[in-house]
Amino acid sequence: MKKTEGSPLKFLSIDIGGSHIKATILNEKGELKMSYEKIATPKPSTPESVVAAIKQLAKSFPGYDRISVGFPGYVKNGVIKTAPNLGTESWKDFDLSKKLEEELGAPARVVNDADMQGLGLVSGKGLEMVVTLGTGFGTALLVDGQLMPHLEISHHPISKGKDYDEYIGDKALQKEGVQKWNRRMKKVLSVIKTVVNYDTLYIGGGNSDKLKFKLDKDIKIVSNIEGIRGGARLWQSDHRHDLITATPVEEVN
Repeated sequence: MKKTEGSPLKFLSIDIGGSHIKATILNEKGELKMSYEKIATPKPSTPESVVAAIKQLAKSFPGYDRISVGFPGYVKNGVIKTAPNLGTESWKDFDLSKKLEEELGAPARVVNDADMQGLGLVSGKGLEMVVTLGTGFGTALLVDGQLMPHLEISHHPISKGKDYDEYIGDKALQKEGVQKWNRRMKKVLSVIKTVVNYDTLYIGGGNSDKLKFKLDKDIKIVSNIEGIRGGARLWQSDHRHDLITATPVEEVN
């Protein structure tokens, strides 16, 4: 995409999920410049099919200068290391940031999806945690608005050998039902509060609206649309942590 000299930057912000890939265009303040659009995540979810779906989704979008991607797995320097809900074997060591730069023609950064949501959600005060309840269980930690190294908490055992994904992920919700899932969520939130001692916890993801019990005052339910605004903040220089950065910022000719 060609950038108009001297014009404000625009960001193609993408959220890759187990069921849908969602995208929009943001301005430098993280404000949506077009409606939030989505396409079904292809099955099987190989790197090739997901990149093709992103191209299909974005082909009618207006111009953009940078690309920001939230990916459901562990990402280091734009390279995918794990993709538990898409198929780790096909994704392992796949340089998604480089591939998107080649295919879409703009510099790209790829981070864990909860990390990007966190950048869009937090107030920037104290220790803040973001969890996403969807296909799996995503987490992000930020201190005074700065991302901390990503921890794959979702794969830590929580009960009888089950990790968080297996215990409260979408498959568990469908199998056990909303009532039992809520009991499990009470346990999970209690564990997180004890272990993390956050100042504020933000809960997002497609299953967040299924929480039926009263939440503590330091817990907030948030929308995916709010989180996708992190795509603009990802390009701010103070977020260029070794564990999350992709390629240097360059002008797109």
